[in-house]
Amino acid sequence: MKKLTTLPKWFKGTIYEEGDTVTNPFSGDEYKLTGLELSMYDFIMGSQYVFEMAPKSVTNQQLNDFHKALDWFRTHNGKAYMTLLD
Repeated sequence: MKKLTTLPKWFKGTIYEEGDTVTNPFSGDEYKLTGLELSMYDFIMGSQYVFEMAPKSVTNQQLNDFHKALDWFRTHNGKAYMTLLD
């Protein structure tokens, strides 16, 4: 598999150089993510938080970017997606 070196152009979140282990808060399962995967994961989780805390301020662009982020994550690391986000 080709190593990921960039994120999509639409991604405007923080890009981490180093990865970390992330724990699914519901199952307790853990998965080690690369820096780029962690960047996208944090974007997804941050988006979910905004959607829950301020649902009336969510724009169509934010929703589109959220769905693109989920698709990106599912495509680039399906196992981590199933462990952390499904």
